[in-house]
Amino acid sequence: MVSYQKKYIAYKLRVESRLNRCMMKQEPVSLCEPVSYVLSGGGKRIRPLLVLLSCEAVGGVMEQALPAAVAIEILHNFSLVHDDIMDHASTRRGRPTVHKKWDESVAILTGDELLGLAYRELLRTKSPAIGRVTEIFTDGVIEVCEGQAYDKEFEVRHSVTMVDYLQMIAKKTGKLVSVSLELGAVIGAGSVREIRALRDYGTHIGRAFQIQDDYLDVVADEEEFGKKIGGDIVGGKKTYLLIEAYQRARGEDKKLLEAIIMNGGTSRRNVAAVRKIYEHYGVLASAQSMVAQSIARADKELKVLHPGQAREMLYWFSEMLANRNF
Repeated sequence: MVSYQKKYIAYKLRVESRLNRCMMKQEPVSLCEPVSYVLSGGGKRIRPLLVLLSCEAVGGVMEQALPAAVAIEILHNFSLVHDDIMDHASTRRGRPTVHKKWDESVAILTGDELLGLAYRELLRTKSPAIGRVTEIFTDGVIEVCEGQAYDKEFEVRHSVTMVDYLQMIAKKTGKLVSVSLELGAVIGAGSVREIRALRDYGTHIGRAFQIQDDYLDVVADEEEFGKKIGGDIVGGKKTYLLIEAYQRARGEDKKLLEAIIMNGGTSRRNVAAVRKIYEHYGVLASAQSMVAQSIARADKELKVLHPGQAREMLYWFSEMLANRNF
C-alpha cells in the first residue's frame, strides 16, 4: 500500500514537472500569469495518473503516455476555469478563482489558452495511433461541454430525474475519467478488449467520484474539502442526494426540499435541516451504497487485464476513492 502511494507521488511529480514546462512563456503577462496561476494550483492529478497507469496496465511504457497525461490535466483545468465563471464561484482549491482574481474576460481567454495548450501537449504523443488518440480526446472535450450544459439546464428545471442526473455526470465528470483510461490503453497498444475494459472502469469510477463529491459536500470536513460544506444545498444543485431525498421525503420535509428546488437554492441556515432530512430518509447511506456498487463494477472490469503492478495500483486507486474524505 505504501509503495503505491510512493509511486502515485512519483508520477504526480513527473506530471508537475512537465506542466511547469508548459508555463515557461512570460508574455503577454495578462495571459501568462493567470495560466501559470491555474496550472500551479495543485490538485490531486488523478486523471493524468490514470492515463499513465492504463498505459502500463496493457504493457506500454509510462513515458509514452506522459504528454497525453499532461494534456488531460490541462484540459481538466480549462473546464474548471470556465465552469467557475458560469457558477459564479469565488474560490477553487482554497484560492480565488481566475475571474475573481482578475476578471471574466481574462478568465475566458485563460480557458481558451489552456485548451490550446492541452492540444499542443497531446500532439506531442509518440504513437502510431495518434489519430485515434486525438479523436478520443476531442470526444472528451465535446462531452464535457455537453455535461456542463445539462448541469446549467438543471439549475432552472424544476424536475430532474435520477436518469437525467446520471446522464449529466457521465458526461461532465465521468467522461474525462474514462477518456484518461482509454487514452493510456490506446497509447500502450492494448487489445480491443483491454481498451474497452479500461474505458468502462473509468465510466464506473467517474460515477463513483461524482456521487462521492455530492456526499462529501454535506458531511466532509471543510478544511480538508477545500470549500464550505452545504454549498450544493445553498445553491439548489440537483445532486444525487437532493433528487433521491425529494423522491423519498414526505410532509414538511418534502415541502422544504420542494422550496429549494423551486427557488433555486436556500439560505445557509437550512443546511443542517436538509442534512437531517438526508439522514432520516437514508439518502446518505444510499449515496454510499451507490459509490460502493460503482467501484465494485469498476474493479470487475480490471479482471480482463494481465496481472501486474499497474493493475494492482488501479485496484488501490479504487479503494482510495472509496475511502476518501476530501
